[in-house]
Amino acid sequence: MTPDNSATTPATPRSTAFVQTLIGSGHGLSHFYQLALPPLFPLIQQEFDVSYAALGLLLTLFAATTGGFQVVAGFLVDKMGARPLLIAGLALSGAAMGSIGFVDTYWAMAVLVTIAGIGNAVFHPADYVILNASVPRSKLGQAFSIHTFTGNVGFVLAPPTMILLTALYGWRMALICVGALAFAVMIFVISFGHVLHDRRAPKKAAANEAPGGKTGWRLLLSGPILIMFAFYMMLAMASSGLQSFLVTALVEVHSITLNIANVVLTALLAAGAVGILLGGHIADRTSRHAPIVCVLLLVCGGLSAIAGYLPLGAAALIALFSLVGFLQGTTRSPRDMMLREITPDRDVGKAFAFVTTGINLGSAIAPFIFGLILDHGEPRWIFLALGLFFVMGIATVGTSRMYAKPAPVASAAAD
Repeated sequence: MTPDNSATTPATPRSTAFVQTLIGSGHGLSHFYQLALPPLFPLIQQEFDVSYAALGLLLTLFAATTGGFQVVAGFLVDKMGARPLLIAGLALSGAAMGSIGFVDTYWAMAVLVTIAGIGNAVFHPADYVILNASVPRSKLGQAFSIHTFTGNVGFVLAPPTMILLTALYGWRMALICVGALAFAVMIFVISFGHVLHDRRAPKKAAANEAPGGKTGWRLLLSGPILIMFAFYMMLAMASSGLQSFLVTALVEVHSITLNIANVVLTALLAAGAVGILLGGHIADRTSRHAPIVCVLLLVCGGLSAIAGYLPLGAAALIALFSLVGFLQGTTRSPRDMMLREITPDRDVGKAFAFVTTGINLGSAIAPFIFGLILDHGEPRWIFLALGLFFVMGIATVGTSRMYAKPAPVASAAAD
């Protein structure tokens, strides 16, 4: 299908970079909010006299609400347009997070966290629709990689920022300050929103793009999209396992100190961020995304599995898991491009919302599974489980490519 560019201005390199800046600022903030509360838990626990389990429930509420409303947000984005929903998401999440600084009861905090989760549900579908319509096809992989990278930056900045603001102004004012950030970003998006396009394809043409002519819920429940959901979930389970229990498993199996184990985890995360940026360039230079992802995941799985059985020292563990993190990060943009290739323009928002909900599900399931493994006194099995989830990701990719009939990737931005 030839895209209708009449309603939009072709993207230039300058406007493309600005689009990525606008979208990246919101995405980074959404990830920042996900880690804004944990550094404050000791202070909140003391003031409200609640258990840490109750505080953990706040994170569960945030994640569950985001996952539960994400598909709804995807449908709204495809129907109403991404820009107004993105602005609404910023306002809702910022107002809720900032208002936590004023509450006097735990349950009021729980309500506000739930509202923040609803606002957070908007970002993925809105961001992917805008990037697809605003960025030239030849730069879409890089746009996806920068989008993912800015989310990681938000994770990295949240703990030190919250600790610094709390030391200066107290935990309540710290939350009020970071809540106000959303309104600063919102003004930024409104002021320069003319460079953000969210073109929606005509209904008839969009339906013809979809695998088998399916659109809406019929597309989301089709075999290829469900398999991509499973693929995203498998990779999230591997990532969550690495982030949650790698340190514990390394200490148990390799008898290294807790500090060194945390250095290994930090190296993995840092290398992953570099891999994300490289993956964007790779995704733009080839259409063979599935074979690349499969090879990278195979190496990740093999390295993760053998790490539990080889007598490795600290330097070797840092090198090995840096490579795992780098390769895993490199798969992110090719992964997103694979989904984009089988999704019609009209359904980009809901498809990415639905499939990235698999990330929420995988991240919720994996810690329990890995915790059970450790409870049964088999820390080496952690590394085997990591390898298994990577390999299961390869299996889902292969199945997806067997059944998918790629839809033409049409961006409103000209190459």
